[in-house]
Amino acid sequence: MHRRFFAPGALAAASVLLAIPASAASSAPGAPGIGDPYYPAYGNGGYDVSHYDLRLKYEPATDRLEGTATLLARTTQDLSRFNLDFLLDVGEVRVNGAKASFTTSGEHELEITPKNPLAKGSALTVVVRYSGVPSGEQAYGFTSWHRTADGGVAANEPEAAWWWFPSNDHPLDKATYDVSVQVPDGTQAISNGTLQSTSSRLGWTRWNWRSNKPQATYLATLAVGRFDLTTGTTESGIPVVNAYSKDLGDNYNAARASIERSGEIADWLSEYFGPYPYNALGGYVPNTTTRYALETQTRPFYSPSRFANGTNTYLVVHELAHQWYGNSVSVAGWKDIWINEGFARYSEWLWSEHEGEGTAQEIADYVYATRAADDPFWTVRPGDPGPDNQFHIAVYDRGALTLQALRNEIGDDDFFAILKGWTAKYAHGNASVADFRAYAEQVSGQPLAEFFDTWLFQPSKPAAPAAREASIARETSAPAQPKSWKKIAATGDVHEH
Repeated sequence: MHRRFFAPGALAAASVLLAIPASAASSAPGAPGIGDPYYPAYGNGGYDVSHYDLRLKYEPATDRLEGTATLLARTTQDLSRFNLDFLLDVGEVRVNGAKASFTTSGEHELEITPKNPLAKGSALTVVVRYSGVPSGEQAYGFTSWHRTADGGVAANEPEAAWWWFPSNDHPLDKATYDVSVQVPDGTQAISNGTLQSTSSRLGWTRWNWRSNKPQATYLATLAVGRFDLTTGTTESGIPVVNAYSKDLGDNYNAARASIERSGEIADWLSEYFGPYPYNALGGYVPNTTTRYALETQTRPFYSPSRFANGTNTYLVVHELAHQWYGNSVSVAGWKDIWINEGFARYSEWLWSEHEGEGTAQEIADYVYATRAADDPFWTVRPGDPGPDNQFHIAVYDRGALTLQALRNEIGDDDFFAILKGWTAKYAHGNASVADFRAYAEQVSGQPLAEFFDTWLFQPSKPAAPAAREASIARETSAPAQPKSWKKIAATGDVHEH
């Protein structure tokens, strides 16, 4: 992933102040960032989005995207001006029906000044007409749009929306979505949620998708290309739509053999995390050259290369676990990434137990013992890793070790009650590492501040948990390697390119 933390400078802030109309002396511009210390320029202040309606047309041959985005929102302050995060060319902006002036600033800021100032608590309808070639746009020297031989894909973390729709791009501002995409006949458009309908006219097919539960902007996805689609339902009745690029070559069968088990895996995960939080399920594999997977809501993105060694159900488990940990319960800030990745990694260890390929304790023992005390791995603090280490392997593996240590500390009954109760308490909202510690203390009745500080925040190797076998505490003694571990280590969800 790309770590960027450039905030708009003082000159940009001054220009914001100068833009306030004289009649709006009591109003102020919304902040050009939502306040995340890892990414100060991401997201925006002054309003809260409740719904995105995206009506798009995409031509695979030229990678040209045309669109009209309608955002339903509400102001959170008296507002003279506000920003959206976006990169493509904007032709027109309307605010509550009236044309608004607009300009761009920074790497990805669209600055909008409505005709009249907006009072705090006002309903806000923003219409943005735009067009461009997503693969031709970069911010901070990178792109989150993946060009393919038959189309394009938007999937990245922590940012992807800028390349295909204007947004308040931070997990704190989640919204529902309607995504309608017109593509040439014979081409498919894949997005999140349920497929509401398709219709064809004049050589074009329109695909209409709906996400009816709050969704973070980076979890919204679009993939256009030539796909084989499969459909079905889980045992619990959730509709499943999967999509596989027709040109995956030797990886096609392994990808399909893995992702077609999504319904089974989601039903199994619900035993640990509570009911599946959405009304749609699936996955898609476009023919990209990327090497990561991403938990795009209801329909994870998988790179073909992740199936080069055969079936990879551990990866499917990881991405589907994120539907609870990361998607339904989203981070309050990007420093809370452990709540996403530590729990998704631990779900792989639980799957290993389920498949008879090594218990969670055996895998934890192996990971702990094979990292010497002087390994830089232990200097990364999963509870606040910093933007450069947000997707470091320690966030995943030390993060999962923390959960096994917590299980040993408080016992299985309280541990599994926490896994299920947490997702219910914060469903479709946001929460922090501090919130999790408080919740674990509430459920277990134990003080856990020192425990979490040791495992998540100290830049050193913790002492072996008491529940480990005595031999594990001796770092010179290597434990038996669970037969699944090499595969788990090779298939974990790492977002690095």
